[in-house]
Amino acid sequence: MIRIVLMYFSDYVYFENSSSNPYLIRRIEELNKTANGNVEAKVVCFYRRRDISSTLISLADKHAREMEEEMENPEMVDLPEKLKHQLRHRELFLSRQLESLPATHIRGKCSVTLLNETESLKSYLEREDFFFYSLVYDPQQKTLLADKGEIRVGNRYQADITDLLEEGVEDGRDQAFLETKVWEASNPLTDKQIDQFLVVARSVGTFARALDCSSSVRQPSLHMSAAAASRDITLFHAMDTLHKNYYDISKAISALVPQGGPVLCRDEMEEWSASEANLFEEALEKYGKDFTDIQQDFLPWKSLTSIIEYYYMWKTTDRYVQQKRLKAAEAESKLKQVYIPNYNKPNPNQISANSIKPAVVNGTVVQGQNMSGRACESCYTTQSYQWYSWGPPNMQCRLCASCWAYWKKYGGLKMPTRLDGERPGPNPIILLKKAYVFLTWQSPHSLSMRAGGSPKFAMKTRQAFYLHTTKLTRIARRLCRDIFRPRYAARHPYMPINSAAIKAECRYSGYRWFVCTV
Repeated sequence: MIRIVLMYFSDYVYFENSSSNPYLIRRIEELNKTANGNVEAKVVCFYRRRDISSTLISLADKHAREMEEEMENPEMVDLPEKLKHQLRHRELFLSRQLESLPATHIRGKCSVTLLNETESLKSYLEREDFFFYSLVYDPQQKTLLADKGEIRVGNRYQADITDLLEEGVEDGRDQAFLETKVWEASNPLTDKQIDQFLVVARSVGTFARALDCSSSVRQPSLHMSAAAASRDITLFHAMDTLHKNYYDISKAISALVPQGGPVLCRDEMEEWSASEANLFEEALEKYGKDFTDIQQDFLPWKSLTSIIEYYYMWKTTDRYVQQKRLKAAEAESKLKQVYIPNYNKPNPNQISANSIKPAVVNGTVVQGQNMSGRACESCYTTQSYQWYSWGPPNMQCRLCASCWAYWKKYGGLKMPTRLDGERPGPNPIILLKKAYVFLTWQSPHSLSMRAGGSPKFAMKTRQAFYLHTTKLTRIARRLCRDIFRPRYAARHPYMPINSAAIKAECRYSGYRWFVCTV
């Protein structure tokens, strides 16, 4: 049975761009149908830790430590190393980058959320296909910044509320420092008198715009000047003037027209030019309500306060309503969903009996090596219904089906690997020759090798090194003779030794010896 997955715009999805690399994580912004009938998805890019430089990773770790200190939550400290390692695979970095990908490359859905300080870190690991982000990555400038849209939840954003006063106890605080009265509700004026004064204030504002040269250019007609004079900034100034003159209308009218001429009150909507308004709309289309980026990239001569104030005034205009209707009509004509069948084609990295590649050991090609005894590079298991090749071809690493699915989704292994430098792998190839121990990537006595395995002649050889064997190695020589075969290994220094099987035999023999002793 073919399973059909329904994808909507704004869904978080996995995209596959390589059979061996982890999935890409993207958010669908638009679904468009091309001329040849195929469906393309316009997506927002998310990046993993493995996609950014080590310098930026150190910055991300520093940011995580600072957040942990602010949260005063010891949970991250108490997490085992394995869970810390897996938690790093759930961290993503948001970007502003958009790209178009074919919908046929979608491999499933996932969930991405902004890091919530009040949520347990383990909750991200307990949910399948769940990721979080707290930083924004710029792939062009190679920078990492905190996301401006963080949800302000937690102890840092709570108001300090004073204790409730008991009955009969007076509040010793000076109310004059806590609040400022701007209007007296029980004033001597009637509503009709206040409305008449506001009409006078609007008339003065219209006359002031007629006298102002810049306003004459922006509002060339009387109708536009009167509309600008009727904005809230004029009414607020009129009521403030009335309150300051103790609701004496004659004094308040005199204050509206001082000796220098009528008072002109203009808000941000009137201060901005048409070109600045167009720049703002273009920036809003690109960055959304990220006003800091809008200021930096489009309107650096405007203050952040001015931009925010203009935005909320702009939302009350007909221009905003028209754009909203236009976007709604465009969204109606676009695809809202797409059906994606379950992808069940075989992966080229699947290992079969006929697909074992020759290994390269010390520059020597070793044909037809049997990988049947090799353990999974991540979980050490030797039993799986399907195996996948992973890592550099010369290392012949492989993953079981479960760890391969984890690698594709989360971009890492369940346990740290030797390629990360955090622990030895389950299949180290050790070459033994008498008292010397050689690694596969280093030839004995530091001599370069021919293709046939014999050393090339050199004028001067380097001094050999000696590695003292551990107790475990010496015990293994006696307990695992049938697997280890030290004489055979010494005479065939380029054949790999299955260390996982030796470890398992040592543990079993040790346990059997312990039972017999008891």
